[in-house]
Amino acid sequence: MQQQYKAKHKRMAFNSRAWLLSIGLLFCMLSICFGRMPQNSGRVKAVNLGGWLVTEGWIKPSLFDGIPNKDFLDGTGLQFKSVTTGKYLAAELGGGSIIVANRTSASGWETFKLWRINETTFNFRVFNKDFVGLDVNGNGTQVVAVSKTPGSSETFEIIRKPDDLRRVRIKAPNGFFLQARSEVLVTADYARSTGWGNNDPSVFVITFSGKLEGEFQVTNGYGPKKAPQVMWEHWNTFIVEDDFHFISTNGLNAVRIPVGWWIASDPTPPHPYVGGSLHALDKAFLWAQKYGLKVIIDLHAAPGSQNGFEHSASRDGSQEWGQTDENIQQTVHVIDFLTSRYAKSPNLYAVELINEPFSPGASLQNVTKFYKAGYAAVRKHSSTAYVVLSNRLGPMEPRELFPLAKDFKRSVIDVHYYNLFVSTFDNMTVQQNIDFIYTNRSQQLNYVTTSNGPLTFVGEWVAEWNVKEATQADYQRFANAQLEVWGRATFGWAYWTLKNVNNRWSLEWMIRNGYIKLT
Repeated sequence: MQQQYKAKHKRMAFNSRAWLLSIGLLFCMLSICFGRMPQNSGRVKAVNLGGWLVTEGWIKPSLFDGIPNKDFLDGTGLQFKSVTTGKYLAAELGGGSIIVANRTSASGWETFKLWRINETTFNFRVFNKDFVGLDVNGNGTQVVAVSKTPGSSETFEIIRKPDDLRRVRIKAPNGFFLQARSEVLVTADYARSTGWGNNDPSVFVITFSGKLEGEFQVTNGYGPKKAPQVMWEHWNTFIVEDDFHFISTNGLNAVRIPVGWWIASDPTPPHPYVGGSLHALDKAFLWAQKYGLKVIIDLHAAPGSQNGFEHSASRDGSQEWGQTDENIQQTVHVIDFLTSRYAKSPNLYAVELINEPFSPGASLQNVTKFYKAGYAAVRKHSSTAYVVLSNRLGPMEPRELFPLAKDFKRSVIDVHYYNLFVSTFDNMTVQQNIDFIYTNRSQQLNYVTTSNGPLTFVGEWVAEWNVKEATQADYQRFANAQLEVWGRATFGWAYWTLKNVNNRWSLEWMIRNGYIKLT
């Protein structure tokens, strides 16, 4: 009996091992057929695919080269100086009143932001978001800024002097030109032709005050006929399968992919956006599976713009996300759509609900409301995907999301650390920048990294600074300092970005040229 018992269990052990071996072989076969599973052990070492599915002109300026009259894109700030009064046009009180021509210097009230209709026709938006138009309640010629929405009365044509593009005339919807009749009276009733001289009250000299080069600008700039061709060419060439192979063989295990809210309406997103980015994202998931990479979907551009920057697809620099329940629910729908589409992919590792909401415009109350609904949308489709909450930019407390995150399973706090963009770093030396990483940044990261709190993620960083004439060895030391400190983040880190015409912002360039080594 004892011998039979031993023989039976010997056969059972053999059969168990054989069964496990067959299961293992099956998974190997599936892996060969359908791609590798992501490397789930360890922390995320990722790169952002910035400038691909959400346009940023500084990453790839050539994308804008073919736009006609590309000086005048949506959001471009123009200041108009009358050649007869010698002073700037301004929206009195910042809007809600008349347009005057009496300012000796130009700032916010003297800046008119363009809404582009076509290459020569525009709406002008003033400081408090009113639009310039004609006084329809008067004689129809005085120029005012009172309308909250633009219509035919708020549509103007800008005509530039052929041999001096800074000199312009502005044609009103009534067919006449604007003129500065006096410092306090601007009307649209000038009918004469011009010699562009300084005695012509319809001539203005323009100064540019800021511009945007984001998704709205590139698609609206090219227009509905040309934009699809340009964007499809960009999506199919900027990031390709070989890039995923490069990422997987150079010490990285994940990609963070910024997307825009219009992707949820593909293939027919609202004007002026172009369908096709969803197809590109589908391909990214297939490539990630083939090369064993984790995917972090990052809602980089929310409806209305959560921070007013071009990378959030703002039309004119305004920040209007989160100001209505409808707007928040629209954003939740995007998260629901993306998670439901990719929840069954073994490579979906995390969903970042929104990137860099800016305080105080994006209030903590509204951000919290959205994060709760966004988390629920992810969990409806996936119990395993991490949910990433981006810390707000601007005045805020670094742990302000902790009370919210403690109730979320598999939650992550995303912080972005750059030794750039503020005057603190303007005159720092090489060593001072490195010391700042080891001291200030280390303390900041330690503060948001707690044993019972959410995981921490340095979702954006770069080995670039304001140091002039730094050597390759200087850059290597700076990059290594960041890799050492960011390596303590409990979720991981992601370099911004894979490709960029500015070399140090391109992780591909930095790796190929020996500035950063991750393997």
